[in-house]
Amino acid sequence: MMLSGAQLQQYARDTAGSLEDVTSGRPFTPHLDVWKVRDKVFLIVTEDDPDLQIVTVKVDPYRGGALRRDFDTVTIARYFDKRHWISIGPGAGITKQLIEDLVHDSHDLADDRPRKQQS
Repeated sequence: MMLSGAQLQQYARDTAGSLEDVTSGRPFTPHLDVWKVRDKVFLIVTEDDPDLQIVTVKVDPYRGGALRRDFDTVTIARYFDKRHWISIGPGAGITKQLIEDLVHDSHDLADDRPRKQQS
């Protein structure tokens, strides 16, 4: 089952909202739902165009390149560093699990606290 743009965006919001030290707001424009961890952006949900329902996340440059190559609806993010940010729209292969993984990874990349070692 292919996700709709609204579902993709809601999964991203739900995932972001479940993470630690997260805030959200609309500091740039009413059409961009911006999610931050410790004042660093890790997710943007674009709401100004119902035909372009996307989310934008921070990624490792190598993973971002692979995702852009493998999925037609993963693109270089507008207005952000072209190596470290991607936008994801609904399309073939874009799943709830992929969105959740990308939001978690983006949160981890933006949150520069040292990770606790697990025993």
